[in-house]
Amino acid sequence: MKSVLITGATGMIGQKLRAHLAASGGYEMRLLCLNPSADPQVMTADLATYDETWARRFEEVDAVIHLAGAPSPASTWAVVQRDNIDLSLNVFRAAERHGARRVIFASSNWVMAGHRFDLARLTTDLAPNPINPYGAGKLFIERAGLDLHSRAGISFIALRIGFCQHTDGNIPGPHMAHGLWGQQMWLSDRDLCTGFERAVLADDVGFAVLNLMSQNVGMRWDLAETERVIGYRPQDGHTPVSDPAAADRDEVSRAMMDFESRFRDATGAW
Repeated sequence: MKSVLITGATGMIGQKLRAHLAASGGYEMRLLCLNPSADPQVMTADLATYDETWARRFEEVDAVIHLAGAPSPASTWAVVQRDNIDLSLNVFRAAERHGARRVIFASSNWVMAGHRFDLARLTTDLAPNPINPYGAGKLFIERAGLDLHSRAGISFIALRIGFCQHTDGNIPGPHMAHGLWGQQMWLSDRDLCTGFERAVLADDVGFAVLNLMSQNVGMRWDLAETERVIGYRPQDGHTPVSDPAAADRDEVSRAMMDFESRFRDATGAW
């Protein structure tokens, strides 16, 4: 039986993973988060403030699935600093201090959002291009994970997650966000949970950054490395639908990104 610690255990992804791992019966779960719903199975903890009370839960755990943090791409720098960066560094500190064997980090497609309107194949060795504090914070934690592995020998896997739905994620919603871009990175609940479980079980992984999407028609996200490293094979997929609403969202986003790019070129600001 594998021991798995999940941060952000009452969040959308946390709840889906808990149900999946519980159904398999092969895992001892340790659950941490702010716990706003007072879930009796979850230890309530503010991971942005380091405390040995919660850190001891990391003792020799086989895998830490690190989901906790501000989930909104619209998060400000102040929120990202505390709830994503500082919090994650505390999680890494606890993992190192208490002998966790692997950290699996919920990174994001937002690390690559600046490539939305080019033609590049979205491999994880393509230069990152975040466009907001949220994406930049995720990129920072990926690099901190490389340091954690290099310095402490802890296995680290970052999964750049695609578009997950809050409701039944095995059926693509009719109004998925971000136009065709969002549809092409759709991730079903089944593939989401399979991807994380494969990251827990995979052998001989030191450091890896991997894409995690379903097998969607026309998508640019490359999954070959994800299959090679952790044996992930998506079972689901979505054929994007181009409707006027999706086209309008794409055009608005293209105009905003073009304006921001020209502004940065002119002013040197980020």
